[in-house]
Amino acid sequence: MKGRWAKYAVTGALIALLAGCSSKPTDRGQQYKDGKLDEPLGLVNQPNAKGRPVNGRDFADQVTEIKYASPAMFSRNTSTFNAIQGWLMAGGDTRQLRQFGLDAYQMEGMDNYGNVQFTGYYTPVIQARYTRQGEFQYPLYRMPPRSRGKKLPSRAEIYSGALSDRYVIGYSNSLMDNFIMDVQGSGYVNYGDGRPLTFFGYGGKNGHAYRSIGKVLIDRGEVKREDMSMQAIRKWGEEHSPAEVRELLEQNASFVFFKPENFTPVRGASAVPLVAKASVASDRSLIPPGTALLAEVPLLDNKGKFTGKYEMRMMVSLDVGGAIKGQHFDIYQGIGDEAGHMAGWFNHYGRVWVLKAAPGAGTPVFSMAQNSRGSSPFSQ
Repeated sequence: MKGRWAKYAVTGALIALLAGCSSKPTDRGQQYKDGKLDEPLGLVNQPNAKGRPVNGRDFADQVTEIKYASPAMFSRNTSTFNAIQGWLMAGGDTRQLRQFGLDAYQMEGMDNYGNVQFTGYYTPVIQARYTRQGEFQYPLYRMPPRSRGKKLPSRAEIYSGALSDRYVIGYSNSLMDNFIMDVQGSGYVNYGDGRPLTFFGYGGKNGHAYRSIGKVLIDRGEVKREDMSMQAIRKWGEEHSPAEVRELLEQNASFVFFKPENFTPVRGASAVPLVAKASVASDRSLIPPGTALLAEVPLLDNKGKFTGKYEMRMMVSLDVGGAIKGQHFDIYQGIGDEAGHMAGWFNHYGRVWVLKAAPGAGTPVFSMAQNSRGSSPFSQ
């Protein structure tokens, strides 16, 4: 994030970390059962889906956060939110959406057969100290001044001490943890002094190109493509020396700086506090902020394998990410290790329907023809 969104969560992080690491898996929830879809978002009479949303309360909490944090967004979507609330209170049967004044628009997916990509991101919590001591040897930096037309030092140069200590805002006990928070774009830091956690918001980048370390490990034959995940990267780090870990991380010259703040809720690019598994990052050129989504999300086991089952969830698009393009959503998983565990596995497929209050029978809710893939079909 840049400018006024500097303190908010940067998303698309894990898929960016693993960019280029996936081939075309056949065990990640692809369904291929809706026939070929010819529009990025096509009106359907009712979703071809079983089950009812499992997170009605979380969705209501997310809408409440929108109401107080972004009154303008809430106002634009009030009729849709109210209709969804009525539908959920009546049981959330997908066969009854029209009875509650809701139209469902199915997304065509990555393959034009309805398979939408899901990845995950989270907010890490890392341990640090104000001064270098004991195991706490790895500096975290705030944004240094940038000279016009000149890049800041690369990651390798920063690791070698290219920046002054006056830009250090703490020392962690893990270079890998620093890197993960860097990729996520924000996180919480526990300074170990009994005070509330400090939120490290996004403070800027050094301007160097991003390179996936997951792809580096695959290209080197260190991790199989089909086994690549955040957990695989962490495991590799645990099995190799600090010097080898540093050498790997230096392959990604891009570096993120942070801005410490008093404990604050994690917010997306829309400045709205995020509720875990009820908010997503999206490509706003296709899915505008505040859009309500009915998602059929694949369920994974504790090892990240698709169980063959799905659950229905209601979510709202509230964030963005550099790697989130087109028919792809990044699901916010929450804060801490457990959230990070699930986020690290997620690179699967499900189905998504945009829900919109129907302005009237047969009246389109879109302000432009749906004949341009990737362009926004919404009237906001």
